[in-house]
Amino acid sequence: MNRYIIPSEEEIRFSLEKRHTKAVQDKLYNAKVAVCGLGGLGSNIAISLARTGIGSLHLIDFDRVDLSNLNRQQYKLNQINQPKPEALKISILEFAPYCQIKTDFIKINEENIPSLLSLDTYICEAFDRPEQKAMLTNTVLEKLPEKYLVGASGMIGYGSNHLMKTRKIMAHYYLCGDGLAEGDGLGLMAPRVMLCAAQQANTIIRLIMEKYEV
Repeated sequence: MNRYIIPSEEEIRFSLEKRHTKAVQDKLYNAKVAVCGLGGLGSNIAISLARTGIGSLHLIDFDRVDLSNLNRQQYKLNQINQPKPEALKISILEFAPYCQIKTDFIKINEENIPSLLSLDTYICEAFDRPEQKAMLTNTVLEKLPEKYLVGASGMIGYGSNHLMKTRKIMAHYYLCGDGLAEGDGLGLMAPRVMLCAAQQANTIIRLIMEKYEV
């Protein structure tokens, strides 16, 4: 049986501080980020943020892990049929054992968004369907205007990396991806989905660090 000793929280923090500096790590540690949708985008966003040292993650999805998810999502065969929030939490705690992770196995809608996301400063929109993206975006912008929202649009197939960009749409709303309509039959592939997820995660970190302007 493979046994290992889990480092202390102080040891892990110090390791990150050596990489990022203490000033940077303090800001990341105190940040609260929600990831809405834990598929190809959301599972990769959450993994990236947790590895960077984000202190609090809120993982939200109503779906269970399916075999068809494994081509691009951060799940394993032994997690099939598990609720995505709990499966992803278990994976994150394997390398970030002191990350504060809240999970909600629930479908997001216009009615529950204000209470569900009330304690989160930064929100990642990581849904698959355009109508879900629009619903979350419009509701957050209208009812939670003080939050920072980072969404995604366009990541199918194996198109050029150079088309993937981050744009500032409004004061607190940023959009990542190529912005192209989906539906050319190429499907969703791990590398390009992960490119978009990385842009979203990096945008969140930049907002935490400097409230940047694009």
